[in-house]
Amino acid sequence: TLERLRQRVAQLAATPLVSLVMPVYNPVARDLQRAIASVQAQLYPHWELCICDDASSNATTRSLLEAVAAAEPRIKLAFHAKNQHISHATNTAIALAQGQYVGFLDHDDELRPHALLCAVEAFANHPQAKVLFSDEDKIDEAGNRFDPYFKPDFNLGLLRSHNYMCHFAVYERAFLNHIGGPRPGF
Repeated sequence: TLERLRQRVAQLAATPLVSLVMPVYNPVARDLQRAIASVQAQLYPHWELCICDDASSNATTRSLLEAVAAAEPRIKLAFHAKNQHISHATNTAIALAQGQYVGFLDHDDELRPHALLCAVEAFANHPQAKVLFSDEDKIDEAGNRFDPYFKPDFNLGLLRSHNYMCHFAVYERAFLNHIGGPRPGF
């Protein structure tokens, strides 16, 4: 229940800041609003959302982002003057991040309310961990779930064949800095 999850938050020995990075380019406004709302609904309150708009041509995107950032001090914004593609936008968002951990979201992703709590607990229970990744599912316009993707434990061969760690994934900040973040073109 939500009350038990709130108790788990209250019992955490450490409450590191988790930075969520989100590259944005001409999103459907409703999807972007849902993604942001899912971050704001996190039971774990020690987060920041770092968004980089990659020169969206739709002016509504900028005004929507500026409005949500004005209402939520944990949201940080950057705007590219020209489109540089997702890796550059992601790296710009990472540059805004101050957290010990960095999670990756797309502008149409939605997190469950306990996602960050589970990530912080997992890092606390496994201090040697550098990356956490989760299963994922799709949600249609009516809110129905379909196409679940239950991911295996770390599998180097599978990782070399496709990016199964993409969303939702959280990286230890020092490790992310060490590997250099997303490379343009990948």
